[in-house]
Amino acid sequence: MNKPLRRIAIFCGLLVLALLIRDNWLQYVKADELKADPKNRRVNIERYATPRGDIIVDGKAITGSSKSKTGDYEYKRTYKDGAMWAPVTGYASQAFDASQLEKLEDGILTGNDDRLFFRNTLDMITGKKKQGGNVVTTLNAAAQKAAFKGLGDKKGAVAALDPKTGAILALASTPSYDPSDFAGNSDDDAKAWNNLQKKNNADDPMLNRALRETYPPGSTFKVVTAAAALENGLYPDADTKTDSPDPWTMPDTTTKLPNEGNLPCKDATLRVALRVSCNTVFGKIGADLGKDKMLEEAKKFGFNSEQFTPVRSNASNFPTEMDKPQTALSSIGQFETAATPLQMAMVASAVANDGTLMKPYMVSELSTHNLDVISQTEPEKMSEPLSEDNAQVLQSMMETVVKSGTGQNAQIPGITVGGKTGTAQHGIGNSEKPYAWFISYAKLSDNSSPVAVAVVIEDGSANRDDISGGGLAAPIARDVMKAVIDSKK
Repeated sequence: MNKPLRRIAIFCGLLVLALLIRDNWLQYVKADELKADPKNRRVNIERYATPRGDIIVDGKAITGSSKSKTGDYEYKRTYKDGAMWAPVTGYASQAFDASQLEKLEDGILTGNDDRLFFRNTLDMITGKKKQGGNVVTTLNAAAQKAAFKGLGDKKGAVAALDPKTGAILALASTPSYDPSDFAGNSDDDAKAWNNLQKKNNADDPMLNRALRETYPPGSTFKVVTAAAALENGLYPDADTKTDSPDPWTMPDTTTKLPNEGNLPCKDATLRVALRVSCNTVFGKIGADLGKDKMLEEAKKFGFNSEQFTPVRSNASNFPTEMDKPQTALSSIGQFETAATPLQMAMVASAVANDGTLMKPYMVSELSTHNLDVISQTEPEKMSEPLSEDNAQVLQSMMETVVKSGTGQNAQIPGITVGGKTGTAQHGIGNSEKPYAWFISYAKLSDNSSPVAVAVVIEDGSANRDDISGGGLAAPIARDVMKAVIDSKK
């Protein structure tokens, strides 16, 4: 070969080598980045080329798919009772991506997850189109309906758990939205989306208040403080008198911590103090124990940590830096103490489950379209905030609250119910409407507890005198608990 031909051959060889290097760079190194590029429409075209798998509740699909009327996306997502289930499903939109279970389990629902490879291969051999898998939830349809109906046009949230397993039974948030309204890619979908954004809608209907909003828990936090008192041996049982003057001046101040009304709080027992909700008793307990012991107990209940259900829940907060007066206020659910409804359902759940807190979860299994199980969630112990003995003491106290205290609106005939009301201050100098809380659990005749609930109402339309955990929130909790119990008969 003469010299010019050899040079041309070497040059062509280098070009082929450069092409191979470039090809491998794009296919392997840059693949994920290109796939995630919002300008790459092929990903979404493929994503919506077939019907998505379904999200399942009580064996029935609460989602579906329909043929798109316009555009190059063949199918779009549909929802049954979309507004009721939105805090669980999230949304899947051709124009606005996806959220929550729709996003986290997108690979299963679209059929692109590697765990579906064998199923997809079999379908390809038999000439079937690729099909998405299903996400089977732990939700209880009757409980969810009761929660959503109970909230009605009020702003608030409900979270319900199975104390034995941590399975989420209800997760409601109002005001809500219907994910079907913007599941497509049209101008109408864009308009519906924009109308739901917080900048255009002060009610922020797309906020998942059950998982993503933290509220001052008010007197419901006194359950945590009572647990700390029992666990640290400050008081031996529910019926020993406490060292609690009334009025009580907070340490290092001249400020008295008031009770709400003329209550029998002076040296009250833990049982009486929880039944009538004495600020002085529980504020002094927090100050006597000190911030470190109170923080330790709060963390055992899940405070200061995000929860993944798998949908992320905001971390609830118990302050880490406090002086003694601030510790007292934090111990009655004020100052910087803040909790999600899920967190407060976890508190009630741990008490009901004899002191063991189970990790909350809402997906029981993932399956193929023909119901072959791909993976299954096993209940997982999270912590032990209380000993079994102390948990049973606290149960007896919470049951007194419902039997003869502030939580009587949560009573269910023939069922033992334990609970705690809360009315949390809101705004500077308590200038705004307070939040109404109720946390509870139901206990059957065999002492098993199938459900624990937390309800919060932020009701800007109600009269201030009508706002209370017992008045607004307890009836909703009662109906949710009853729905779970009735569904098991």
